This record gives sequence, C-alpha cells and structure tokens, in this order.
Amino acid sequence: MTAFASALYHGTVVHRRLRPRRHDLRYRVFAMLIDLDELARLHAVLPAFSHNRFNLFSFRDSDHGPGDGSPLRPWVERHLAAAGIDLDGGAIRLLCYPRILGYVFNPLSVYFCHRPDGALAAILYEVSNTFGERHTYLIPAQGDGPGPIRQACRKALYVSPFIAMDARYDFSIVPPGDRLAVVIRQSDDDGALLHASFVARRHRLTGRSLRQAFVGYPLMTLKVIAGIHWEALRLWRKGVPLHRRPAPPVEPVTTVATVESR
Repeated sequence: MTAFASALYHGTVVHRRLRPRRHDLRYRVFAMLIDLDELARLHAVLPAFSHNRFNLFSFRDSDHGPGDGSPLRPWVERHLAAAGIDLDGGAIRLLCYPRILGYVFNPLSVYFCHRPDGALAAILYEVSNTFGERHTYLIPAQGDGPGPIRQACRKALYVSPFIAMDARYDFSIVPPGDRLAVVIRQSDDDGALLHASFVARRHRLTGRSLRQAFVGYPLMTLKVIAGIHWEALRLWRKGVPLHRRPAPPVEPVTTVATVESR
C-alpha cells in the first residue's frame, strides 16, 4: 500500500489548572492527521474508514468548518485568501479525533496549511464547546525555523464555564512529523490559568493500525465527552466559580495578526 501523508498520532492529553484551585487531569488518546486531498483515497483503500458515511472510523465534513457538510478545503482557502495567504495548492492537514462508530467530539481541531514547498503558511485552531458552538482562530505562521511555533490570540468563544472570557491563548506547536506537540497556555491579567497539551508520536495510517487503535481506545469518544463533564463536576465541588455564557462571535473565524507568545 502506498504510504499516506495522513497518519495516526498516539499520545497523552494533559490539563493543569493553576487557579483559583489546582486541578490536573491526564489521559491517553489518539488523533488522526487527515490530508484533505487524500480523503477520497482513504475512503477507497481503508475498509475501516469512510468519508461522510458510517463506519468503524469516519470523517464527516459537517463536523468541521462551516458545519454544512460542504468540502473543507475551499472553506479554508477562502479564509486564508481573506487574510492575504495563497497556498497555491499546498497541503492542508487537519489534526482531529475521528468519528468512532458514528460519534465524535473535538474540543480542538488544528489545520496545518502548507505552501507547495512544504513550508507552513498558517495554522487554524478550531475550538468547539459542549453547547454546540464553534469558532476558529486563523494565525499566519512565521516560517519553519528551529524550535516550536509560538502564536497567540485573545479568547473569542466561551468554552469552560469556569474560565471568564477576558483571557488569552498562547500556543506552542511542534508541527506533525515523527512527533507532534500542541501546547496551550490560557492566561488573564493575573497570570496563567490553565496549561493544556497533547504530545504524541506518529504511526502509519493503515487498516491494521486503525484496528489496533480501536482495540486500544474502544470508547475514546465516550471518554472525551464523559471526562469533560466529570472534570467539570470536580471543579464545581472544589468551589471554582461559574461564569455566564455570552453569545458566540458573529463571525465564524477570527483572523489574528502574527503575535509572539510572551
């Protein structure tokens, strides 16, 4: 079988809340890195994977982007063009959880947008909350120099009822290779509030590796959804105050001028 640019990444999610109460969680997960131009071939070649159809593993366009089921590449390119970025046909690869037996929830999906020579042109951070709302932050990338890519933006979408809206995200990204890392520090005017990370290693995407992932993580979607609510209950019992949910942003995408993290 010809190797795909798409891949599996097995790793660990860690959340560390620093205040007003200390609270940590850690769990093992896997994610798919999906080259949007390979979806038709993945659907045709991998028996356990389908595009826009039910299967053991599946990927639905409606779970991302505008949410209307339209192809994602034109949607991404349209927002990149509005930000003055032309990929000229370069790869767009989406890091996300797949549907497992028809179910999925992606708190964060990350689009890595490349120029034809492979250089990273932009990263899109697609954030979803448990209220059915979604918002994307588009941030240009400053080349592929040594070390992690560091970016930042102001928070625009209500995510956790335990964190106020007046906050900032600082991202530290090791783009997908043999390993990847997505590290997020959320802070406010008083300093760091939450550190979250996904650090993982690459595995080839094959029929066998998908079956092994299912055996290793058979209830992953349930673990993600149940874990969010269980941790919320634990925070509430610790007396962490709740914050009212405002209306989501009118625009689905916030384009951010390149900002270095502090």
